Amino acid sequence: MERIFKKAIVRRPSSEMVNGISNANLGKPDFKIALEQHNSYIKSLEMCGLEVKVLPALTAFPDATFIEDVSLCTPECAIVTNPGASSRNGETAEMKTILAADFMAIEEITSPGTLDAGDVMMVGSHYYIGLSERTNDEGASQLIAILEKYRMSGSKVSLNEVLHLKTGLSYLEHNNLLVSGEFIDRQEFESFKKIEILPEEAYAANSLWINGTVLVPKGFPDTLTKIKEAGYKTIEVDVSEFRKLDGGLSCLSLRY
Repeated sequence: MERIFKKAIVRRPSSEMVNGISNANLGKPDFKIALEQHNSYIKSLEMCGLEVKVLPALTAFPDATFIEDVSLCTPECAIVTNPGASSRNGETAEMKTILAADFMAIEEITSPGTLDAGDVMMVGSHYYIGLSERTNDEGASQLIAILEKYRMSGSKVSLNEVLHLKTGLSYLEHNNLLVSGEFIDRQEFESFKKIEILPEEAYAANSLWINGTVLVPKGFPDTLTKIKEAGYKTIEVDVSEFRKLDGGLSCLSLRY
């Protein structure tokens, strides 16, 4: 049964985003363009039926606009993570208060465990957790224990090539998995109907299903066509400036 989302939380990018963490080698983001793209992203979420809460920029944290990494919102609880990049640790400070407006139960990942929620993919009541440079085994184990406390489940997936699990794949509901690179032939995902992404369009593997519509990054025509052919309504969203900081569509919001 597919999950219905009603709300989203986003955080405005700050001018300091030009100093954010990046291995993309695509140059510095243009802050003015990033603001315009962020506005379009918010409108896309609203077109999918979401009520969007917009948080102010955190100038002390250049990567704070990638709000997905610092919290995981499940139907039963919200989990404040412990980001794997030390420069992002302070981003979690106010999240418990923010999430308390909508969640009765709030849990936390604590050191020595680290977890970026960009490494977590929800499939029904099961959560796949990528073991990456940002998410360690202890953090994943803590998350699984929390999920099991609320009658959900989780499993670990090793990563070799991508930053986050959802850099390389996205669940589009109805057993459809958008998949690229190292995940195409992985045993963990054998049961899914796979929509394979061309190597040159790998960035588009991070597309975002919301209430029957799939947000797709602009500029990846083969991926867009394949998602449409699978029967989905689509919205193209230009996130070129966030791509320069290794960020994608899912990174920019919490959905619940």
